[in-house]
Amino acid sequence: MVLITTATTDAGAASSGPKTLAFSGYSWAVKASTGSVGPGPNVFSDNPENVFVDTAGQLHLRITYRDGLWRCAEVILDRSLGYGTYRFTLSSPVGDLDPNVVLGLFTWSDDPAYNHREIDIEVARWGSVGTTENAQYVVQPYDRAGNVRTFVQPDAVPTTHGFTWAPNRVSFRSTAADGSSIAGWSYSGRDVPKKGDERIRINLWLDGGAPPTDGVEAEVVLSGFSFTPR
Repeated sequence: MVLITTATTDAGAASSGPKTLAFSGYSWAVKASTGSVGPGPNVFSDNPENVFVDTAGQLHLRITYRDGLWRCAEVILDRSLGYGTYRFTLSSPVGDLDPNVVLGLFTWSDDPAYNHREIDIEVARWGSVGTTENAQYVVQPYDRAGNVRTFVQPDAVPTTHGFTWAPNRVSFRSTAADGSSIAGWSYSGRDVPKKGDERIRINLWLDGGAPPTDGVEAEVVLSGFSFTPR
């Protein structure tokens, strides 16, 4: 069984580093911290070893081990987009990520109103080696009954994950490269957030700050991000 946790506890505790990058026609700030911050807690690095865009325009997020320290990766969109359809296309397999590795695709506001306006797509096993459900959709708060839907993310590439955010509903969908459905969920409960100062964030981090169970560095590659306003 997947252990449900919030992917962004204290997500605003570290300011974005001065570095920015261009990906899919948008500008993104690269998160950096000198100490452990949320989520995790972990140390986040803006070093090109952790975050970079390649010559094909793909975004690489990497968890690395250097000088006795695990470092994670996160990028933050430079603007609020509000209601509409968000899509993230992955060009690397994520179904077999280490049990301690978490991929987050989500909205986040530093303002605690409306539960930080947090809407999540997470690929993670939350430290559980034997679980088959390795991904989830979340409308925060995660610990309220009915706010989480888990599913199985196959080890396929590429895949597209996204959600359509409207004033009274959030509809999630994940598909394989051929358009076939992996999972979907429509949420219309009490916690659909209002639009505000939220920003899209994409991160790769370690659950509880624990090293990968296999001790191996991790990488996820995204080939695209898109937004269609509502």
